[in-house]
Amino acid sequence: MPDSQDFDVPAAVLGRSGVPVSALSFGAAGIGNLYTEVTDEQAHEAVTAAWTSGIRYFDTAPHYGLGLSERRLGAALRALPRARYTVSTKVGRLLEPVDTGGDDLADGFAVPATHRRVWDFSADGVRRSLDASLERLGLDHVDVVYLHDPDDHGEQALREAFPALAELRSQGVVRAIGVGMNQTRMPERFVRETDVDVVLCAGRYTLLDQDALTGLLPAARARGVSVVVGGAFNSGLLADPRPGATYDYTVAPSALLDRALRLREIAGRHGTTLRAAALAFPAAHPAVASVLAGARTAAEVRDCAEQFATDVPPDFWRELRAEGLLPADAPLPAQEPS
Repeated sequence: MPDSQDFDVPAAVLGRSGVPVSALSFGAAGIGNLYTEVTDEQAHEAVTAAWTSGIRYFDTAPHYGLGLSERRLGAALRALPRARYTVSTKVGRLLEPVDTGGDDLADGFAVPATHRRVWDFSADGVRRSLDASLERLGLDHVDVVYLHDPDDHGEQALREAFPALAELRSQGVVRAIGVGMNQTRMPERFVRETDVDVVLCAGRYTLLDQDALTGLLPAARARGVSVVVGGAFNSGLLADPRPGATYDYTVAPSALLDRALRLREIAGRHGTTLRAAALAFPAAHPAVASVLAGARTAAEVRDCAEQFATDVPPDFWRELRAEGLLPADAPLPAQEPS
């Protein structure tokens, strides 16, 4: 199993687990045909571009394309040295074969509806899900496992799924465990009531939404729990604000579109891009170990890496605060004078 010495870019480790992550990480929902189809070749090229850009942490889930994301990610990683990257997947949805035809677009993925998702946060469901993920990935282990979206299954996730993950961690089957959600209240409960190593907070600590700032992030820092921030672009709006752009996987409300356009205009005046600012902002919080960027093509991966490496001018952040577009207590990138 990997340790931090094996990493080219050991930006942080997850909690007390010793599992290393790169500061920028690869979210593999896009190569599971999120919204639109990509080819096997495009998916492979995207993962390869992430590797050559220095990304060493890759996140996937059975939910993403009914297993397609896991299969493609595993195939692309197979030629790379296993000790030099970290992989996470998720449990909570089992995939059961069906023969109904149609597609999975209602759940956001342009794939045939060959399976149906069955919620299962039982201990047995956790083990079955992980075994199936390993088979799809073609790996003998993953480094991190998250409980995936237990919004309507919180008590079972706490009583059954989390203890099952903790047992797998104690057995050395996985090295770090956590919870991944699009909200902050339940992950904060996991931080306070369990010994999770990491929380994947999707969309709730961005330039448009700082819900995690007052509860989850301080609690995680106090408890020594790492946070991986996903959805830094809020599913598209902060990458390319325009009419019809998506926010939280649906068409963005006009007020949020206007706010994103204002942020882009300010970024342009300061000689930077909204994409660079959107990636830099969450990375500045001391509880955040990695920013997870979803991409479906090599070009998107390379752009994310370039934007992430770009210093955003201090005057940009000062203007956002002056206009009330960011909270006064939100940590900002280190290049801003204190």
